[in-house]
Amino acid sequence: MPNPRGAWIEVDVSAIADNVRALKAMIAPKTLFMAVVKADGYGHGAVQVARAALSARADRLGVATIDEGAELRGAGIEAPIQLLSEPPAMGAHAVVEHRLTPALYSRDFAIGLSRAATLSQRTVRFHLKIDSGMNRIGVKAEDAADFVESLRGLPGLEMEGVFTHFATADVPGDWEFERQLERFQAAVGEMRDRGMDPGIVHAANSPATILHPETHLDMVRCGIALYGLHPSPETATKVELRPAMSVKAKVSRVRRLAMGEGVSYGFTWHAPSPTTVATMPVGYADGFRRGLSNKARVLAGGVACRQVGRVCMDQFMFEVPRGVEVEAGDEVVLVGVQGTERVTLDEHAEACDTINYEIACGFGLRLERRYVQGS
Repeated sequence: MPNPRGAWIEVDVSAIADNVRALKAMIAPKTLFMAVVKADGYGHGAVQVARAALSARADRLGVATIDEGAELRGAGIEAPIQLLSEPPAMGAHAVVEHRLTPALYSRDFAIGLSRAATLSQRTVRFHLKIDSGMNRIGVKAEDAADFVESLRGLPGLEMEGVFTHFATADVPGDWEFERQLERFQAAVGEMRDRGMDPGIVHAANSPATILHPETHLDMVRCGIALYGLHPSPETATKVELRPAMSVKAKVSRVRRLAMGEGVSYGFTWHAPSPTTVATMPVGYADGFRRGLSNKARVLAGGVACRQVGRVCMDQFMFEVPRGVEVEAGDEVVLVGVQGTERVTLDEHAEACDTINYEIACGFGLRLERRYVQGS
């Protein structure tokens, strides 16, 4: 179907596969690899990312919600799919129906899951989430063994694994990271001492996978690195990753301005001299953030051009440098490479005082995705 917007995301699925292989090369052969594809694959498209990751020998997939897991099952994906947080108790039947492996850390959900498993005459595997200090979700580390003990009377449940999540794995030398790891290891050790099998023990997110090999344990969970984006400057020196996302659009209008004429809401930019301004059919509703106003660069004709004026909901403008010819219909790169120039998601994140994760997810809101092999 033609794209009347003239704006789209390109996702290089070969980059996803290459990143999985690069990350797997950092872990032991027996260590499992989870590809985290929540938030619609961080804006890249969960189904296509999942297929690319599995083709590169990822062992399982991680999602945040039942709906995300159901989408993957509906696309015919049979690999193990784990929920990284516990759904409401009323979602227990859907967990069983879609063959998902849930996180578990509350008595109410455990009871609901047991009932759903019994009614379906199935055994449901779960992973116990341990709160080792992030104070977000999970059973407190010191209570983990007692909690597992309390589940023994519930039929239809089997603990397949135990996991935690680090708050500061991307901060070199952080003592709180070390403390979290110690708490988690102590909790797992107590479970083993009391005759409980923790199963698959996992803790490493992307930064921990890259920077802290001691956290690899039985499985690593890679999210942001899967997409070729680094969680911190420190990881960039440890492994080479290929960004998978490019954002492109076609110029919708070109206009010549006289010196002093303003552009967009509030006239935050005025032409310092007679200049040419091009309009793009992309705005903050598409993920091109309003915080980029008068800060972003785009690539046109192989040249970096300055975005000018406030970014609108559906459009933004950029100044065409002298000597560069731009016409309506010309392709412009908002994120990615054109010629020898590059604009990155990290550049957008820095301008908006946020992280590359948020920028990538935002671009997935309403832009068409096109999947390519190499770009």
